[in-house]
Amino acid sequence: MPEVGPLRNPYRPGLLRIETLRDETPDVRTLGLCFVDEQEGRRLGGWEPGQFGEYTVFGAGECVFAIANAAPDDDGGEPPRVECTFRAVGKVTTALRGLGAGSVIGFRGPYGNAFPLAEWRGHDLAFLGGGIGMAALRAALCAVLRHRSDYGEVLVLNGARSVADLVYQEEMPAWAGLDGVRVVRAVDPGGETADWDGEVGLIPEVFERLGLAPDGRIVVACGPPVMLHFLFEALGKLGYSPGQVITTLENKMKCGFGQCGRCNVGSFYVCRDGPVVSWERMQALPADF
Repeated sequence: MPEVGPLRNPYRPGLLRIETLRDETPDVRTLGLCFVDEQEGRRLGGWEPGQFGEYTVFGAGECVFAIANAAPDDDGGEPPRVECTFRAVGKVTTALRGLGAGSVIGFRGPYGNAFPLAEWRGHDLAFLGGGIGMAALRAALCAVLRHRSDYGEVLVLNGARSVADLVYQEEMPAWAGLDGVRVVRAVDPGGETADWDGEVGLIPEVFERLGLAPDGRIVVACGPPVMLHFLFEALGKLGYSPGQVITTLENKMKCGFGQCGRCNVGSFYVCRDGPVVSWERMQALPADF
């Protein structure tokens, strides 16, 4: 739980202004957000890849998204700029989608744990994103690519239902242009177009076809629960151990720091003990998770 002074309300958000908007797909948008109060931005002190924020649309409510960009390496320059990628699916996200550049929203965070980037140094890495699940991996991927020499070969497998549903299409060519980085695009059967030159198949199938042996490789995955279920089965067949596989969860989080009891399963709170969790840890969670 974050430190709370005697006059500080942990539920009171700071203020962010929408600086940039980019439509990734017909219903997915990425926002670039700057702090209205620059000093507040500097006090934030950055965040770790994998952490999330609570974003407030005043008059509509709060919604939870991963922070989709890596924090600056140094804290002596401009205040940090927060990015988030979201799909308009309900009341709050639809209201957020309706806001334009210059609009002000609230922000609480960062919350949760983070990807163990220091432990990944020297290892080959595979980032597997299904649909908007790629947004939860983007901060870690950006941090790895920023410090490219610290890591081994990097695979990015970005999949979606159709070509139109692929996020970060503008960024993928730059990722693929780096030494030792391979980007594979995939769509579900039936989601390809006549000029599609990527893979066709579900993420678990495509990863199996790539034939990447475990050999100390770390797999970092995020996507719908059904994707993760079959992905874990595929990774097991390929010889990956549960400790080599990391995912990030989102399970009805609300308060952000383990007080409301909305996201817990038994004694495990997604917002406090996650959202980053290994496949090994997931196997120890209650069966109804």
